[in-house]
This record gives sequence, structure tokens and C-alpha cells, in this order.
Amino acid sequence: MNIYEHIDYTLLKATATYNDIWNLCEEAVEHGCASVCIPSNFVDFVFNHFPTLKICTVVGFPLGNSTVNTKVAETMEAIENGADEIDMVMNISEFKNRNYYYVKNEIESIAFAMRGHGTLKVIIETCYLTDEEIAIATRIVDESSADFVKTSTGFGSRGASFEDVLIMKANISNGTMIKASGGIRTKEDMMKYLMLGCERIGASKLP
Repeated sequence: MNIYEHIDYTLLKATATYNDIWNLCEEAVEHGCASVCIPSNFVDFVFNHFPTLKICTVVGFPLGNSTVNTKVAETMEAIENGADEIDMVMNISEFKNRNYYYVKNEIESIAFAMRGHGTLKVIIETCYLTDEEIAIATRIVDESSADFVKTSTGFGSRGASFEDVLIMKANISNGTMIKASGGIRTKEDMMKYLMLGCERIGASKLP
């Protein structure tokens, strides 16, 4: 199994420089990574200098509590600047308030804004959810127009876990894929996540 073709090579630190992003992209090209996941202000830079790379960027990151219209605007600008994939953070506050219609509507709104031009991943931030809530959130994503449900931002109280992924997998019925992200550093752990059924791994270091 080629691990690298499943990795979204990620750099989302507040202190990231153009040189850091350049080095990230060069490594991603060298290893054949699935994409680079970068802050939105670097999207056009990477698009213009690394035409063969798939570009992923984040929306509503990392807390998820911006409005639907704000997330849609972020998405549209990112796509216009050359992003191929969007990793959006669901509104965790609205989810915790059991406003599931709101959460599904924001996912559908972002999917519509993308107009089919790219891949949409929804971060449910499992560290803040109970097992039951992980199952509910996964079903909401699975019933929406998203392509992936993703575990974590990497900025929460913890990252992904194997248990999270098993719950997510058990609550998918419409072919939604799974991305595990946050604290995944070793080749062994990456392989296990892939064996559990993840299609993508978010990683800030390559094995």
C-alpha cells in the first residue's frame, strides 16, 4: 500500500511562512501526496507555483463557529484562487445545541457554493463529542453532499483515535469517506487507520 497517496500533507500553523509552504509542497510532490492542506492565504501562491499539486484549504477553522454565509464566502474565494479541496469545521456549538438542521444546511450550502468543483470534507472535531454524538454527526455528514467526514482539526483537546474511526465507519451508509487527522505521526498508525477504512490521513510530518 502506498501511504503517501492517502496523505494530506498539512501545515496550518499561525507562524507558517512562504518558505515553509514551499518546502511542504516540494516534499508533497516528491512523495506523491494526495494534497497539501494549507491556510487559505497561501492557496493562490501554491496554485501558481505547483500546478501538479492538489490544494486543500480550511474553512471555519479551527472553531467552526463562523456563520454559514462567512463559510460560504471563504469557500468561494478559496475555489476561485485554485483550491481543489475544502476541509470545513462544522458548527460544533449548533450541533451541541442539537440544531442538526443548521449543521446539515451549512454543509449543503458549502457544497452548493463549490458547485461540484472539488472535494468537501467536514470536520466534526471528535474530541468534543460523546460516542453517541460522533455517530449522529457522522450520519448528518453522510446524509449531506459532502465527500468525507473528518475526525479533527488538530487544534482541539486531542486528535483522532481508532475508536472514533470505528464509530464513524459504523454510521456511514451512503459511501461517505473518512479522513483521520490530528496527532498521527508514525507509519504504523497511518497503516492502521488505512486498514480501518480511512481514505485520507492528515499529517504534518511524513513517515
